[in-house]
Amino acid sequence: MDFYKVFLNAHKGFGYLELVLVALFVIALLTTMFGFSGKVNKFLKKTTLFTMIFFHVQFLVGICLLFIFSPGFKAALDSGTLMSDSYSRFQYVEHPFSMLIAAVLMTIVNKKVKVNPTISLGIVIMGLIAAGLFAFAFPWARVFGA
Repeated sequence: MDFYKVFLNAHKGFGYLELVLVALFVIALLTTMFGFSGKVNKFLKKTTLFTMIFFHVQFLVGICLLFIFSPGFKAALDSGTLMSDSYSRFQYVEHPFSMLIAAVLMTIVNKKVKVNPTISLGIVIMGLIAAGLFAFAFPWARVFGA
C-alpha cells in the first residue's frame, strides 16, 4: 500500500469538507455579528469548533505529506529551486505556512467564542483573516481544474 496516495487522498477529501466548514463558519460569524446583536449562539460555537478541528487535522496530514512522504519537496530542496519556482514556492512554503497561521487564528477564535457571551469586532476580523488565509492557500486550480 502506498501511504503517499492514502495521505494525499485524505488531504484532498478533508479539503472539500473544510471548504464547506469555512463557508458555514463565515456565514455563522457574519450572521452573529449583524443579526443577533453580537450574542454568540450554538451554531457559531459548533461551526467554529468543527472548523478548528478540521483545520488541525488538515494541517497534520499536510505536514506528514510534506516532510515524510513528498518526493517533490526533497527534489526541490536538492535542486535549489524551492523559492525560485513559483509552483514549488506555493506548494511547499506559502501553502503550509498560510494554513498554519489560519489554524492558529481559528484556535484563538474558537477560544474567544467559547468564553465570551458576545462577539467583538476583533474576533470577527481574526475569523475573517483565518478564512482569507485559507482561501488564499487553497489550491483552487488543482482541485477544481483550471
